[in-house]
Formats: sequence, structure tokens, C-alpha cells
Amino acid sequence: MLPATLKMVELNGNEKYCYISGSLPTSASNPGTINAGDIMLFGNNCIVVFYETFQTSYSYTRIGRIKDTSNLK
Repeated sequence: MLPATLKMVELNGNEKYCYISGSLPTSASNPGTINAGDIMLFGNNCIVVFYETFQTSYSYTRIGRIKDTSNLK
């Protein structure tokens, strides 16, 4: 599925998300804190890139991390 270009949608002033056509394997858990730069999978087909750090009660599968978040927002 990679490389891929995704058109992401803004949500809640802290994340961008995109539903993909296929599904990916999951191992969801509640991280407690989402950090700016986290790339997570919500469900099995929604990729989320977070650009703010905050507390969460939702469960995600961690799939990656952006190290330099200085210009991410």
C-alpha cells in the first residue's frame, strides 16, 4: 500500500485523518496520552496523524511517529 498520498481531513484542532480503502491488522490499546507526531490507526481503516499532545480515552493501533514536529501543525 506504500508509498501513498493521502488527502487528510481536519478534526478537533489536534489531528488529521483519512479512511483508506483496505483494512490493516490491528492491536489497539488506549495510550492514555497522544503525543504530537503520533501516527495511529483508528479501527482498521482510518489513519490519524496527531499534531497536538493531549489525553485520550480512545484506543488506537500505533503505526508510526514523526520525529520533527516543529512545523507539523
